Amino acid sequence: MKISFQFISEQLSLIQPEYMQRSSKMHHTRDSSSLTSSTSYETPALSDLQQLLWLRGSSDNHVDQVWPNIYLGDAWAARSKTTLQSLNITHILNAADGPYSINTGAKYYADLQIEYYGVEAFDDPSFDLSIFFYDAANFIGKALNSSGGKVFVHCAMGVSRSATLVLAFLMIHENMTLVDALKTVSAHRNICPNAGFLSQLRDLDMKLNEERKRTRASAIKGL
Repeated sequence: MKISFQFISEQLSLIQPEYMQRSSKMHHTRDSSSLTSSTSYETPALSDLQQLLWLRGSSDNHVDQVWPNIYLGDAWAARSKTTLQSLNITHILNAADGPYSINTGAKYYADLQIEYYGVEAFDDPSFDLSIFFYDAANFIGKALNSSGGKVFVHCAMGVSRSATLVLAFLMIHENMTLVDALKTVSAHRNICPNAGFLSQLRDLDMKLNEERKRTRASAIKGL
């Protein structure tokens, strides 16, 4: 695979300083603006998106806050009630639900009064995770809109299945491009969605980008 160093340098130049500083505070804002949103934005090739993920240097903790009140992590954190309580988690999205994976379920968290949503997904490039994008994004959005809501999204390692669903949320509910979403999450945690999931996110990105273009065209036409 030929590495496009120009693409990487161009995308790095768009990262805001606060992301690079890795400050302990979250400096994100919840407006609908996007770092790379413009009439000229086009979804990058899969290989270019994968190159962005090679630029590791963030956290490999059991759990990390990657967006205000959104925590991304692994199975250890999912089973650690002490950790969840210390973070004041109110909602959990398990992207590795099922008897052959992280089989916690709602009953496991009954004593913590945590709202649970499970997605029985497999970390396989051929698995269609996109069918859960909107339901998962709506669950995360509901959690953030609730009083004191904090959501923990996890799978086994907290880098592929769960990361993909967080990226989809940022694209659907926060109006981010896929590039912006990748940079936002990667600034706080090392992630690595498999090639199949990344391709599904590309499809979502192209769909949302076309919708944005139509919205802008309609707005201009109405002037």
